[in-house]
Amino acid sequence: MEKLLHTPEGVRDIYDNECKKKRRILHKLHHVLSLYSYNDIETPTFEYFDIFNRDTGSATSNEMYKLFDRENNTLVLRPDMTPSIARCVAKYYAEEELPIRLCYQGNTFLNTHNHQGKLNEITQLGAELINDSSSAADAEVITTVIDCFIASGINDFQIEVGEVDFFKGIMAEANVDDNTAAQIHHLIHNRNFFGLESMLKEIDLPENIKKVLLSFDQLFGGREMLEKAKELVTNDISLNAISRLEKVYKALSYSYYEQYISFDFSLLSRYEYYTGIIFRGYTYGTGDAVVKGGRYNNLLKQYGKDASAIGFAFYIDDLMTALSRQKVEVPVDNSDNIILYEMEQQKSAILLANQLRKTGRKIELIRKSKKKELSDYAAYGKNNHFSGMFYLTSDSTVDIYDFVSDEKGSANINDIYGTAAVV
Repeated sequence: MEKLLHTPEGVRDIYDNECKKKRRILHKLHHVLSLYSYNDIETPTFEYFDIFNRDTGSATSNEMYKLFDRENNTLVLRPDMTPSIARCVAKYYAEEELPIRLCYQGNTFLNTHNHQGKLNEITQLGAELINDSSSAADAEVITTVIDCFIASGINDFQIEVGEVDFFKGIMAEANVDDNTAAQIHHLIHNRNFFGLESMLKEIDLPENIKKVLLSFDQLFGGREMLEKAKELVTNDISLNAISRLEKVYKALSYSYYEQYISFDFSLLSRYEYYTGIIFRGYTYGTGDAVVKGGRYNNLLKQYGKDASAIGFAFYIDDLMTALSRQKVEVPVDNSDNIILYEMEQQKSAILLANQLRKTGRKIELIRKSKKKELSDYAAYGKNNHFSGMFYLTSDSTVDIYDFVSDEKGSANINDIYGTAAVV
């Protein structure tokens, strides 16, 4: 029986003030998204396996939690939110050509053992902007991410921005096969530049291609790095990618957000559906990005709608870890009150509780047990973050315990009715 009290590997319980803080942060980030006119959407926790299959570029098969329905169809717990949103847009917004803004929050599930201590069940909050292929949309999405960071209470963070097409243009110019391109992509994504150098010695590529690939470990920095990247490539795809980043940077500068932006062309995603700009948000106190996003203009075609799209997702559990380690205070509402009463005062206690709840007060009603002392209830209130307690000693008299100031008083019950903000 004791084993059943523990959670499986990769998941955890969240309760008490930690849960309150998490919900508070989710509310703050959602408020930012509402200011940008994103509309809420909810998708199922499990879907058909094919929604997330290899063709969509989502998680690999062995990373998914699988189950079967009565018709023996393979279902999976969603490993990623974006394909689910893409499916919904293709179904419910098939004819819409103007921008669609959708936001969500929910849990995703990845069945992997190499997460370096990370959870297998992850809470995400994010947004998707559909039907807008402009660099202005790229800049606005990154601006939204920055505003979310600030709203959470974190001011020391950095958004690293890359461009998938920069790499794709180099591969197209090199005219390598898909397998070779995938190996190079994997090495750069994992920042294994020693392995990349070793591989390039074994394959036949033009010297200019080798030079730019070996420069990926240096292609990061501020606005000036874009000029450096221009000097390394000649193909139109890569040059257009750099030009787009320049436009995005210019638009971000109108919000005076340049301080939060750096560029990194080695930034490549494990998900294959990204097609253009890609970005990660980092802060102190966590070993990985707390927000990830990018453009995926081809994904919706998999579900029947040809539409451009860009989005992002905050990894809320990592964000909470960063907030805790940076000692950023997340205010929570601990204004709950206890009404404690003897059996003889039950009617008065219920009437008082009902009246206080109508004024917006949060009340826990407890009938005093003969097996417990008054001090037991006071300790319970303090340990569970109640702000105070009303103890009905008669139908007309109330003892008031303020757990915040550790003071005690008394009042007539009619005075409590008239002053709902006493405690």
